[in-house]
Amino acid sequence: MLKGIRAELNGDILQALCNMGHGDYLVISDMNFPSDSIARQTRLGKLLTMENIPAPQAIDAVLSVLPLDTPIQPSVGRMEVIGKPDEIPPIQQEVQAIVDRAEGKPSPMYPVERMAFYDIAKKAYCVIATGELRFYGCFLLTKGVIPAEEAIR
Repeated sequence: MLKGIRAELNGDILQALCNMGHGDYLVISDMNFPSDSIARQTRLGKLLTMENIPAPQAIDAVLSVLPLDTPIQPSVGRMEVIGKPDEIPPIQQEVQAIVDRAEGKPSPMYPVERMAFYDIAKKAYCVIATGELRFYGCFLLTKGVIPAEEAIR
């Protein structure tokens, strides 16, 4: 155990998050996403898991250590509901609240069509599969930067 690090974040996940660079994508996926096959095509090349927790809890844990790229652009993408791109299911509403809280301000997620989501996911740094059972529990997070004055505390 490490002081100040949430228990959901295992060593492999912490290593991956640390190794990601500014602008790299991270995929947080639900149980229906082809996580393993997509993960094999990512920069890391293997699947990471947080398999016994829902996606919102996983994102909350990740955002406790990962800076988002929000000052420059929307930094969290959500998979669109097929045929209903403007619909935001409850799971995505939960994640939106977590993102807003982590950023300390409204930081709207951007929609990504399903097949485009798969294409972006293949170019991501890594995929973290969760135990999320609800549909449309797949998200893209873009890593930002930490200013020097915040990094040295």
